[in-house]
Amino acid sequence: MTKGKATLAACASTALALGLAGCGASYEGSGSKDAASAEQLALRLDDPWAVEMKADSTAKAEGELVDGVYTGSGTGMEGLITTTLLVDDNRITCLEITQEGESQSRGGYEAIRDGRFAAMIEAAQGSDIDAVTGATITTAGVRQAVDDALAQAAAGAATTKSEEGSR
Repeated sequence: MTKGKATLAACASTALALGLAGCGASYEGSGSKDAASAEQLALRLDDPWAVEMKADSTAKAEGELVDGVYTGSGTGMEGLITTTLLVDDNRITCLEITQEGESQSRGGYEAIRDGRFAAMIEAAQGSDIDAVTGATITTAGVRQAVDDALAQAAAGAATTKSEEGSR
């Protein structure tokens, strides 16, 4: 009976080994092959979401703003977001957007890095920008930072008007 149990155990372990060998990532439904195929496909197709934002060179921000460079801050998904804006004759130019702690795996990190947010700010001439997919909270932080910077520029305009009125 010992020989029969040994034979049975050997057969069971062989069947198990052969069964598990079929679970490898070598067939079409595996994640690694699918991911590679999707990436290769994406490299060949045009990105339907890649719309170039063009700012109207004659558009100006609403309200009265004092010319200068202003830095505002807002809260993103994982840290502080700052925008540095140049205001010249009520025209806004985004000089820089920085973030502290936004993860590379999130859409907001990419939109800051590739200049998408900057282009949207310049096109809108303010903080009224569309949310970036996968970056809703980061977009809100960018809007908050732009509003903060523009509030500083507007406060400068109010101070200038009050100084002119007292003369």
